[in-house]
Amino acid sequence: MTESSEQTLFEKLGGKDAVEAAVDNFYEKIMADERINFFFDGVDMKRQRAKQKAFMTYAFGGAPNYDGLSMRKSHAHLVEEKGLNDSHFDAVAENLQKTLEELGVAADLIGEVMAVVGSTRDDILNR
Repeated sequence: MTESSEQTLFEKLGGKDAVEAAVDNFYEKIMADERINFFFDGVDMKRQRAKQKAFMTYAFGGAPNYDGLSMRKSHAHLVEEKGLNDSHFDAVAENLQKTLEELGVAADLIGEVMAVVGSTRDDILNR
């Protein structure tokens, strides 16, 4: 592909290695963030990172499908049992944006990523 407009967001971000680095750095921030780290108590973080990498690869156009649970199903228990709400969603998004900035991702690509993330809000919060 010679024109960047033909590339998927996944490719523009740098592909598999870039997504893996971003997810690993992102979860370091999440686990250090007292606003949201309690959502991951008892979670197998190696498995969680793998699921997130698979989802982001799909969401950014790097895979034709995603075999995991829907965002609504995978977060329903967090809404019901732990009170997952907009402030938590915003904290997660903030950590992702900081991660991308620290990795030197261009502002326009960060904007694209954050638009994809924002589009999941209602499903994640089960609205």
